[in-house]
Amino acid sequence: MTNILIADDHTIVRLGITIIIRDMLPKVYIRDVDNFDLALKEMAKRHYDLIILDINIPGGDNLQMIDVLRLRQPKIKILIFSAYDEELYALRYLQAGADGYLVKHSSEHEIKTALHQILNNEKYLSSNIRQHLVNGNVKTRPTGNPLLALSNRETEVMQLLIKGSSVADISKTLHLQLSTVSTYKTRIFAKLEVSNIIELADTVRMYSNN
Repeated sequence: MTNILIADDHTIVRLGITIIIRDMLPKVYIRDVDNFDLALKEMAKRHYDLIILDINIPGGDNLQMIDVLRLRQPKIKILIFSAYDEELYALRYLQAGADGYLVKHSSEHEIKTALHQILNNEKYLSSNIRQHLVNGNVKTRPTGNPLLALSNRETEVMQLLIKGSSVADISKTLHLQLSTVSTYKTRIFAKLEVSNIIELADTVRMYSNN
């Protein structure tokens, strides 16, 4: 029996993934939750082979989710399932310890491929990201996309800022000093050449869709 936990705050996403998994695996236990805290509670009650995790889930929303999950269940497989641009986020989450990164507009075939590889102890990267890696185009240093100039921590802070979180909220979420968060915010604004949150959100939207 394979145990799979789906953590996503969109009902239709959880339902769709569940249908695909049941079609793929005849013997499977699936539990779905709509926030990160419930995911942790579920993991305290049952061993899971795989968690399918949205980056933008309530209660989580940062790279530290990977470490938190590993502390609860060190051998659990983690597939990030996100609407965020894979060229910007995939390698960051893989380097943080995830086993795969899949965008939400992926085909059913690609979803099944990712699940099959990860459940068979392989890492999963889309063909697009693999090709960019071969060509040397996926980097965490500045390129034509200024978002790639941000560090992992700056990216986490940026995500929270465009969701409307205050510096104090971010300080609590990421367990950082207020002054440290303010410094990250200043760096982000400087690197992206923006002066307010609206400009920041517009910049992220523009380059994430490229």
